[in-house]
Amino acid sequence: MPRIRSAGTSVPATRIDQAEAEAFARLKFAGRIPDLERLMPLFANSGIATRYFAAPRDWFFTSHDMAEKSALYAVEATRLSAEAAGRALASAELAPGDIDYIIYVNTTGLATPSIDARLINVLGLRHDIRRTPIWGLGCAGGAAGLSHAHHYALAHPRARILVVATELCGLTFLPDDVSKANLVATALFADGAAAAVVCGDETEGPGLEIRGTGSRFFPDSLDVMGWTVLQEGLQVVFAQRIPEIVLETAAADVGAFLSRFDLTLADIGAFLLHPGGAKVLEAYREALDLRPEQLDLARGVLRDYGNMSSATVLFVLERHLRAHGAGNGGHGLISSLGPGFCSESLLVEL
Repeated sequence: MPRIRSAGTSVPATRIDQAEAEAFARLKFAGRIPDLERLMPLFANSGIATRYFAAPRDWFFTSHDMAEKSALYAVEATRLSAEAAGRALASAELAPGDIDYIIYVNTTGLATPSIDARLINVLGLRHDIRRTPIWGLGCAGGAAGLSHAHHYALAHPRARILVVATELCGLTFLPDDVSKANLVATALFADGAAAAVVCGDETEGPGLEIRGTGSRFFPDSLDVMGWTVLQEGLQVVFAQRIPEIVLETAAADVGAFLSRFDLTLADIGAFLLHPGGAKVLEAYREALDLRPEQLDLARGVLRDYGNMSSATVLFVLERHLRAHGAGNGGHGLISSLGPGFCSESLLVEL
């Protein structure tokens, strides 16, 4: 079976504590969002302590057009992606020239040539490398990138695939958007890059073996999560009912996925779930009847970095590999939710 050999991560330099973000939101939105003080506890209750951003603090106090945001995105996403990819390659004991295929995932910035093309130059990847940029899957993108790598490795068992997910959510901030969704995004989202190396059967080295993948699309749910494209940039769409959807559907969906492999929730030793927010993780815990400590890795990533969209689940994966390595036996579940509304999942052998 194809396997996940390694993962690496990177975050930008501007570190914002949640108390500072709360003070910023109160200053920015006072008198503009109705019942602001009633909503402000969402910062303290977010489960987040710190976040990182590619732009400096003063950038968020003024408006920026799409051209300016895109230019900053191209530079910073390339830099962060290269750092995360370099760490993943080093952990896998591979050189850039060993990579046959690169998959680049994002939803928060626009660049053509896409960032994967820039990484070929920066990292020194081979000139005959195959590449696929994936845009628009939001928080589900990290798991989807691993899934695409898995299926490519099934057809090309000698392949070594580099998956890179980099999101600069902070660059989508609209200072004049006084919607509740924008306030929630201000309390939740952050910037970060993550990479993973997936290898086919006929390559050497340990890793988490991928037994299979699954996708779930929720019909008529386009309004749950995504972007509204405005002249000044991307306006967040973030429905309040996401935790309710998780609570109502996760047990049946995950159970149906695991049943394909003759497994149940009781067989899963590691839940590597995308920490979309504290309420989302609590909904997962209740729906899947998990012990609180089974989500410690996800909660830790949320606490230390916030929600970095597609990259976040790869941060959880990296922490698991760093703490436990591979080849220990048992089963793990990697899963994320994203726009569509949809979920992407992988079953791995630990």
